[in-house]
Amino acid sequence: MIESVKLRRQCMLDFYSHYEHLCERQGSVPLKAVKANLSQGALDLVVDNIKATDWAPLLNAIKHDKTLTSIGIRSFHQHSLEESGVERYKTYFKRTIPSIPAKDLAGQLCKAVKSCLSISDALKNLELQGLLLREKDLIHLTKGLAAASSLESVSLAHSPIGDGGLELICQSLKNSAAIRSVNFTGCSLTWRGAEHIANVLKHQAMRRHSEAWAESLRYRRPDLEYMTGLRRITLNCNVLVGDRGASAFADCLGEDLWLKALDLQQCGISNEGARSLLDALQTNTTLVVLDLRKNPLIGHVMMKNIMERVLMNGNSANSEYKWLTSPSSKDALKTRPKKRTIVLGSGRKGKATIRIGLSSKKSISPGKKNTSVKDSYSPKPLPPGTKGFLPWRTAERAKRVSVPVKVTLESASSSETEGTEDLDDIHHPVLAKSLDKISVTQYQQLQLKLEECMEKLKEEQRARVKAEERIMELEIENARLRNINISQSEVLHAQSVTSMILEDEGVLGSIENSFQKFHAFLDLLKDAGLGQLAVLAGIDQSDFGLWGHAQMSSILGKP
Repeated sequence: MIESVKLRRQCMLDFYSHYEHLCERQGSVPLKAVKANLSQGALDLVVDNIKATDWAPLLNAIKHDKTLTSIGIRSFHQHSLEESGVERYKTYFKRTIPSIPAKDLAGQLCKAVKSCLSISDALKNLELQGLLLREKDLIHLTKGLAAASSLESVSLAHSPIGDGGLELICQSLKNSAAIRSVNFTGCSLTWRGAEHIANVLKHQAMRRHSEAWAESLRYRRPDLEYMTGLRRITLNCNVLVGDRGASAFADCLGEDLWLKALDLQQCGISNEGARSLLDALQTNTTLVVLDLRKNPLIGHVMMKNIMERVLMNGNSANSEYKWLTSPSSKDALKTRPKKRTIVLGSGRKGKATIRIGLSSKKSISPGKKNTSVKDSYSPKPLPPGTKGFLPWRTAERAKRVSVPVKVTLESASSSETEGTEDLDDIHHPVLAKSLDKISVTQYQQLQLKLEECMEKLKEEQRARVKAEERIMELEIENARLRNINISQSEVLHAQSVTSMILEDEGVLGSIENSFQKFHAFLDLLKDAGLGQLAVLAGIDQSDFGLWGHAQMSSILGKP
């Protein structure tokens, strides 16, 4: 028992010797890919071709290791859906499923990584690419991230964890003192995931400000570069981040003094989100990389202004944080499918084999010369009306549908190839028919949808014209009613003024007093013997009544 403990402790200091010991105990052969990068202290594996029986010693070795500086576990199974028609329709060709999603080994891998992070002081880089991680797997991983003391970089690129999985990881990231770089490229994130990371930045900024205040006491100058926290965030290929996610980052970048690089390629950002980031750059002088490439909704002028501002910040910055290179076409060619072989049967001369695939070079049989010049030759298009003319639409459709087929006759008695020909006119009949049928049905469906949309557009245009006419009628009616209302209000105002004047007791009293004085004057004329003068003036004798009871019947009766 003591010897086994000593052996285990010795193996913990040497990963490959421990792995060989475990393989020997199991009776399996060590994988050559494990030893490929161990001289640099790195374990870098593509796990799509690893058998389920080979996982046990590997996971056990990772679980107890203390020497590795980098662990990279990659799976390209999710991203190997080729664009050719043969690979698109899996009815005819079966694909081999890797053992890591089939045998539920992702959870065991996360447990092994958790144990390694808890005991290792040398591990600085962790990369789990293209793995299907469930919630319970992420919980084990977050516990390991929280316990890690030396880990600086974490990458979960192309692992569809979603916003919920990112929220779990952010709970351990916000309190991590060592992690400086995170990569969540193609993780099916939305603007909610961007808000989770922005909250991590705000939490770390508050902690850093308190540390900077403590270090600035007694006239000291705090060193911002050596403070803990995130320095680079990569969120490429998350199309649903959008302008709302960009605004979330802009809110925390305005006063941030520590983040150096933010990669947002192909995140569905438009001019609105880019403008908010540009406003944040007016006060941020530490961000040296703001990558907004592959966002076609951002205008050229806006992109130019952002680049100029970022380059101004990067003039005096360290070269540690560089711009990420976009994936080239060479990387896409590496994942191209291998040729599929279909054996039709064996005849008298040999068996007929059909190899279907995209071949870049033409196979050369013995006794034939190299024809690479002919391969690169492309004939000029024929003019319309000549024999063999093919319309460009039909040619483009044929290019999309057709798959080059290579027919090789292999003799059963000898290993030499009797004849090899590239037949561009031979296709898989069932596959070609299905592809043509699917393309025609898709075209018909799109045509129907287009007709429906055009009808809806015409109906909306007619409804819009009717609505505008109705609006004009209502405006005219409203103006007419407004004029009537104004005229009636003026009449009512005049009537109210006259009624107020007549109802006033002071006015009536003054009128009565004037009439009394006039009758008193007439009485004086009568007493003076001047009544004839009143008759000449047209005043009747009956108007000369008693004082205070004057009558004006004669005056009112005559015109």
